[in-house]
Amino acid sequence: MDLVTVKTFDNYFLANISLTKLEDAGFECYLKDEFTVTIDPILTNAIGGIKLVVKETDKEEVLKLLQQFDQEYLQSVKCPQCGKSEFTQITKPGVTNYLTAILTWMFSSYAVAATSVYHCGNCGYESERLPEAPGTE
Repeated sequence: MDLVTVKTFDNYFLANISLTKLEDAGFECYLKDEFTVTIDPILTNAIGGIKLVVKETDKEEVLKLLQQFDQEYLQSVKCPQCGKSEFTQITKPGVTNYLTAILTWMFSSYAVAATSVYHCGNCGYESERLPEAPGTE
């Protein structure tokens, strides 16, 4: 049986929420490096975060389900400025990200992470974190 990583997390809680939802849907899966990241969060980037691992035969179905979970969550979150549910995650425009793109291109084997933000498509509000969904406070 071949196993593949379908998603990585830097947050223990989000990883376990996704794991539980997939197990409830009937998929056999587990979290790799969960305990290492939980005990020593400084190692998160060094080991690649917490990995959600599934059977290779289930990969396509699981990816569709994870995308559905993400879409449902994004639609449940309301913008604090306009009240709409139109958030998307985008790469934050700016000098830092342009410099990151240039450095990554120049040193192709040395990848530098770009900064992302959640952007409201209705009013333009941006935040590094999504506002709380109703009923989760």
